[in-house]
Amino acid sequence: MSLKIPKILIIAGSDSGGGAGIQADIKAITHFKAYSMTAITAVTAQNTLGVQYIHSVPINVLEAQIDSVISDLSPDVVKIGMLGTIEVVDLVSSKIDSFQTILDPVMVATSGDKLLEDNCINSIKKSLLPLAYLVTPNSYEAEILTGISIKNVNDQTKAAKKLQELGAKNVLIKGGHVTSNEAVVDLLLTENEEIIVNESKRINSKNTHGTGCTLASAIAAQIGHKMSIQDAVRSSIEYVQKSILNAPNFGSGNGPLRHFHD
Repeated sequence: MSLKIPKILIIAGSDSGGGAGIQADIKAITHFKAYSMTAITAVTAQNTLGVQYIHSVPINVLEAQIDSVISDLSPDVVKIGMLGTIEVVDLVSSKIDSFQTILDPVMVATSGDKLLEDNCINSIKKSLLPLAYLVTPNSYEAEILTGISIKNVNDQTKAAKKLQELGAKNVLIKGGHVTSNEAVVDLLLTENEEIIVNESKRINSKNTHGTGCTLASAIAAQIGHKMSIQDAVRSSIEYVQKSILNAPNFGSGNGPLRHFHD
């Protein structure tokens, strides 16, 4: 890692249970020795069992948070998570065009609760994808964004190419929800059209709450340290795997990861 401390602006929702969202982002970024700054899009009441309530932060308050951070602290990387509404998507798009951006297109929580309005999809495709240095959808999110059914690595490749056509420089299609025996296959398509397949052993665990947020934030921190996209993705996948294996087993539902470990 570089000696410089990268500054990462997280634009995402708050998870009161601490397992996902802003809370998971901060933990992962801190683990990789970067500095977290936040603009909170929504406050949620949630735990390991699900999301009980979502309160969208007023748009003027969100804009003030973003402007305050950008005007003084000059982010090295912007990591985008839960946005929720089309107004938020449009605002964020107008603010981050000059920054290296990691976009995690959060649509559904691990519990199955919906986190994005239906009318946001086209706005994300039109306004945010062309600004993304990296987009990190799981297979469900990639299917929604591309219209391509994803059942295997070939489908992941097709979807990644489609997302690149829509404007994203680099695309990581996560394979946790793709049925594949003992393995999880995460597929990275780089801006140089290089296809990199990261295969890891599938971990049968209920403690997977916040894996997407954690992965994207870990990548953002390491990109901030000037690591290559290939190395940042590989290192972050290994970090998430270890975080699941060492999970504290909190709660009665989908438990959180253990973000801090050797």
